[in-house]
Amino acid sequence: MSLLDGISRVGVIGAGQMGRGIAQLAASHGFAVTLADSGRDIASRGKTTIAQQLDRLVDKGKLSTPERAAIIGRIEPSDLYGGDLEAADFVVEAATENVTTKREIFETLDRVCRSGIVLATNTSSISITAIGAAVTRPERVIGMHFMNPPPLMKLVEIIRGLATGDATYETTRALAERLGKQTVVSRDIPGFIVNRVLMPMLNEACFAFYEGIGSVEDMDTAINLGLNHPMGPFALMDLIGLDTTLSILEVMHRDLGDSKYRPCPLLRQYVAAGWLGRKSGRGFYRYGETA
Repeated sequence: MSLLDGISRVGVIGAGQMGRGIAQLAASHGFAVTLADSGRDIASRGKTTIAQQLDRLVDKGKLSTPERAAIIGRIEPSDLYGGDLEAADFVVEAATENVTTKREIFETLDRVCRSGIVLATNTSSISITAIGAAVTRPERVIGMHFMNPPPLMKLVEIIRGLATGDATYETTRALAERLGKQTVVSRDIPGFIVNRVLMPMLNEACFAFYEGIGSVEDMDTAINLGLNHPMGPFALMDLIGLDTTLSILEVMHRDLGDSKYRPCPLLRQYVAAGWLGRKSGRGFYRYGETA
């Protein structure tokens, strides 16, 4: 019997950039999806944004109109507290990168979801063990960190907390592979694998700009062409969200206690100004419309 035989509906918590991407990915692979947020109206707006993304794929000839209709038809907006998540067979939380928020969500999931299902978090830096401590069955809590954007990026980091059970890990790995992803396993250490390496580079780019070493455009071009990265650090931070970048660095700085993770003052200033990147229309670059 396959580990996935009992999984037909995936719950996704959070209708922001990452939650929408995970919901779209799961629906594209045939799963029914409950997309939940603090209010059904927020989740409904998330579904509308997914529909717009799919429309662009249809326009580019990468998706047929019937396929688009089938994908969007599998996504049901929901309220986190409305009871719809009782039907979910696997849940992925993709809310804001804040440990208090995530623990509160997991306390709610512990009450509203069936007792045997996996509760995964898409956190990019926060302790899985700390999140798992918020529920009565921490053995079913695991980190399932998708890269941005989830429909396109091939990697999923899997992070086991101290209490995470073997069945939870195997089910999560099998689901990630069913979604077309390659998996790697990380210890439950702040930043895990990808962000442990990536975030210091992004932070150093901020310091380099802060110190006037080069323009945003020149430094992005230098990293893009000189290191063969698909995009430069500033374009990448705008895509990730400067607030998310700052949150990850703060977690790493606090929990690892090393000054090399101290967020650049300029990054803090941009976030304080509301310049969060693509989602706000301005970050290190300006964008014509709010993403």
